[in-house]
Amino acid sequence: MTSSTSVDINLGRREMVILGTQYAGEMKKGLFGVMHYLMPKRRILSLHSGCNMGRDGDVALFFGLSGTGKTTLSTDHNRLLIGDDEHCWSDNGVSNIEGGCYAKCIDLSREKEPDIWNAIKFGTVLENVVFDEHTREVDYTDKSVTENTRAAYPIEYIPNAKIPCVGPHPKNVILLACDAFGVLPPVSKLNLAQTMYHFISGYTALVAGTEDGIKEPQATFSACFGAAFIMLHPTKYAAMLAEKMQTYGATGWLVNTGWSGGRYGVGKRIKLPYTRKIIDAIHSGELLTANYQKTEVFGLEIPTAIEGVPSEILDPINTVSPLQLIQPFFLLGCFSSFEHALSGCFLACSGRTRQRTRRRS
Repeated sequence: MTSSTSVDINLGRREMVILGTQYAGEMKKGLFGVMHYLMPKRRILSLHSGCNMGRDGDVALFFGLSGTGKTTLSTDHNRLLIGDDEHCWSDNGVSNIEGGCYAKCIDLSREKEPDIWNAIKFGTVLENVVFDEHTREVDYTDKSVTENTRAAYPIEYIPNAKIPCVGPHPKNVILLACDAFGVLPPVSKLNLAQTMYHFISGYTALVAGTEDGIKEPQATFSACFGAAFIMLHPTKYAAMLAEKMQTYGATGWLVNTGWSGGRYGVGKRIKLPYTRKIIDAIHSGELLTANYQKTEVFGLEIPTAIEGVPSEILDPINTVSPLQLIQPFFLLGCFSSFEHALSGCFLACSGRTRQRTRRRS
């Protein structure tokens, strides 16, 4: 033992022992890890993602690490919520593994998160929060126990929840990245190899305020957007994702919710209304018929226009110097450990071999 906390799983006996922690989320996370082992054996893909469905039955999956806006963007009052965190994709469609939500509630307010606020009522379990013993009023700003305060509530407490929490095969697979270096476009359409590449990479950037001690942007990676859960090689899950996308006609998208016009401290974060317009254009099918241009870096396809989004921010070459566009190649170092399991054809199709930037005309 090298830690005071231990989470031990015996897959043969289907037992889990959790020691030395008061974070109840380890139960959920441990079982999710077991699902990542059992489900692929049944040709079912387990996914750490959000999932919602339009009124016409179009389903979208949202992948993203902390700070990318996964919860914010998958929670849409114009669409039905299938789930916010854990799902399976089988031959019958998608389904939520959980029967509820496990929401962070630090600094929670009615104005910022009305759905979560209203879900906290009889039947909801609050974890590690501080409250007045006389009035029983919760102080959501109090971090004296931990910043990781939580609320666990049934999914039917969310007004637009899809009950039962199942849906048809996804139409769109959206990979979210908060790029603090200002080099990824706000949105790009991905082919299957590119979707696998960015799914395996699981990239985002940490900035000041997201982690203790962070002063400069730091790239971080979590394979399949859930490295803590996966028990098989990341390429196994990526191949299953690509197979299902190809079989059922889903389109992959890479959406940058981070910075444009330069890195953190120089450029500006892409405005949430712009990102919502992009997501709406994905849902509506508008981006399927848009005109695209291809970048030399990663071979990403960028739409030339989206209604409600300034065209000049769609291509990073318009807002940063060509030298800065070299920055994405820190991704290549992360990905190199997986290359032995992938073909040269895959690497070429993913844009992995592209090493040049476009010059301004």
